Amino acid sequence: MRPDPDQAFRQTGWPGLRARLFHLYFVLRRPMTLGVRGLIHDRTSNSVFLIRHTYVPGWQLPGGGVELGETMIEALARELCEEGNIALTAPPVLKSMHFNRRASRRDHVGLYLVEQFNQTAPKLPDREIAAAGFFPLDRLPEGTTPGTLRRIAEIFSGAAASPYW
Repeated sequence: MRPDPDQAFRQTGWPGLRARLFHLYFVLRRPMTLGVRGLIHDRTSNSVFLIRHTYVPGWQLPGGGVELGETMIEALARELCEEGNIALTAPPVLKSMHFNRRASRRDHVGLYLVEQFNQTAPKLPDREIAAAGFFPLDRLPEGTTPGTLRRIAEIFSGAAASPYW
């Protein structure tokens, strides 16, 4: 087992406890949420994968929250598997970060472009996902959310990336 190179920088004793207490204070005082969304692009059919939840209106990009102890890419891989039976076959590309002010005053979302993937099976409706599928870029479904349309335009039409979701 290789030594952890970060171990030398970990605080122990009172300084470490103090650092953890400050971190706890800031988490409780100013909690921030972090999410990920994947723009899954099938180059062959020039289509993107969209989902429609059972609990919010509109077609949108798959994704969700980053859990405690999870990296953004781990969260993305988990959400794509859960919401679309999609497995990453190469690292996704982080395209932009956005403040999701409609969700809360502390919500941020990382947008990843995914062009190398496998879908193990079509996603069937369940308690969370009402519908899912690939849609040609020139024929997106009616009811595609404004945020989803903006992200697609930023990636494929060269629109400037907004700091807001």
